[in-house]
Amino acid sequence: MPLSTTFSSDVVAPRKGAFWSSGSWARDLVLLAVLAGIWCCALLGDRPLSNPDEGRYTEIPREMAVSGDFVTPRLNGVKYFEKPPLVYWLSALTIRQFGVSEFTGRIWGALFAALGILLSYIAGRVIYGRVAGIWAAVVLATTLLYYVMSQIILLDMAVAVTMSGSLFAFILAMREPRGWRRFWLFMAFYGFMALATLSKGLIGIAIPGAILFLWTLLLNRWRPLWPFYPWVGTVLLLAVAGPWHYFAAKANHDFLSFYFIHEHWERFTTKIHGRYEPWWFFLPIFVGGLFPWVFFSGEAVRKSLVGGWKERKNHSEAWFLVIWVVFTIAFFSKSQSKLVPYILPVFPACAVLLGNAMAGIWRNPATQKLRAVFWAVVVVFVIIALIILVAPAYLKDGLMSQTLLKEILPFLQIGIVGSVLVGVAVIFVKGIRGGNHKVALMAVAMTTGAVLMILGYGGGYFEKTSTKRFAEILRPMLKPEDRVYSVGTYTQDLPVYLERLISVVEYDGELTFGIHAEPELTAARFLKKEAFARQWQEPGAAYAVVRRSFFERALPRLAISYTVLAETDKFVLIRKSLP
Repeated sequence: MPLSTTFSSDVVAPRKGAFWSSGSWARDLVLLAVLAGIWCCALLGDRPLSNPDEGRYTEIPREMAVSGDFVTPRLNGVKYFEKPPLVYWLSALTIRQFGVSEFTGRIWGALFAALGILLSYIAGRVIYGRVAGIWAAVVLATTLLYYVMSQIILLDMAVAVTMSGSLFAFILAMREPRGWRRFWLFMAFYGFMALATLSKGLIGIAIPGAILFLWTLLLNRWRPLWPFYPWVGTVLLLAVAGPWHYFAAKANHDFLSFYFIHEHWERFTTKIHGRYEPWWFFLPIFVGGLFPWVFFSGEAVRKSLVGGWKERKNHSEAWFLVIWVVFTIAFFSKSQSKLVPYILPVFPACAVLLGNAMAGIWRNPATQKLRAVFWAVVVVFVIIALIILVAPAYLKDGLMSQTLLKEILPFLQIGIVGSVLVGVAVIFVKGIRGGNHKVALMAVAMTTGAVLMILGYGGGYFEKTSTKRFAEILRPMLKPEDRVYSVGTYTQDLPVYLERLISVVEYDGELTFGIHAEPELTAARFLKKEAFARQWQEPGAAYAVVRRSFFERALPRLAISYTVLAETDKFVLIRKSLP
């Protein structure tokens, strides 16, 4: 994300209660909104949807948009209650207005990411000053995991940003005296919690509630906590998050047990979802995901937690952010179900702490003790450049076609290596040797931004799970009455690109609940291989996307007649042979 060099000279955080006291708020927010929007949205339509996540989280809102049923989410026509519907609703409305595409599928994740950047700026500026706020936005925008997640269709960005909005609103409300400003910040706290609950379930309440309780307890902030308007806030929370849960339970007798027991309690306490990882799983993800700013984390801790635990009451906001990070990582580390994006909510808090550190470096650009930090950044950047240069020789067969290796990869290599070398030269000459840490910090941000943009553009050429190519072949020849199958797997993006439901053979997976919930509706479309063979021979045209392993081992034993239309390393597209 581009970095303005026209920072204000303010060096102290605004006094408590002076939320909008200084000028330039509107200018900064408008500029950051435009830059963050462009940064997060520029490349959304350049890659095909990947499976399973992007296909799944585009197909569910597509079916909502077609059916008009915004209460019961459905995936390929079957009930799907694994997640609440906020992102589905937003995407469905977008699809209704602008149609189905990679861009409309990804836009809301990117917009939530941009909102997270703005929220980090607001929190950083109120607590630590304008320079810190701007750097908090820059840090979050160019943090590796945060940017990557902004480009993928997942629900984790929405819950991370709404949860962060809730926690930021709480800590800013605690700085305010009794009055309307404090009241509305607390209403934002409850409102964001409700949206987080509608994004990914009860963790939207549980995690913010636990963080503010621990902070209040450990720093003995019980008296300043009042008033926090619990009755009005609870009414707001229930008014926003409650109706969907009520109507979903009313329309589906099996909703409550599946949603609350299977998807909440059992996901956290058991290995039933098959996503078990060791307790330390998130630690390397956190360190790597915070790249490149993880190198400045020591400076962030030193500057924000001056005086340590004994002085905690004088740095209560910083301790709130630290508790936010530590508890969130500990909470998900305890869970028996672990996936990389789960710890995304910690990065806005890290960005504010790091923004404060960057502001300190910005105001004291000749600080010599940061030389080792910049040396570490240079070394890692050089290692990245070397990996990009030598990686093609070790790529697995099939990861990219030879044509792409010859035509695309050299341009990606030149762009990334060139950006890194320029950045390293600036950091070394201006930062390490010249002591101008302002320029060095800008070089770190701009180099990272350039590399992320190039990787975002080039990532689509490595996509091997999408069936978009098959859909482009099928769409001109398909008639409404023709049958389409996914065999040996469920290719989640195929219904999106074809804009129709498909039949599934020899696969249940995450569709198991929905298949068994309405057997009268699903029996004819979710088949065993023997039933598929019988249907295949029935009159009418039929097409199938077959998982390669099934195509090679099981399909020959079904004795069906077919013609191969296209194939990839993972799938084969076949058509029923004409008589």
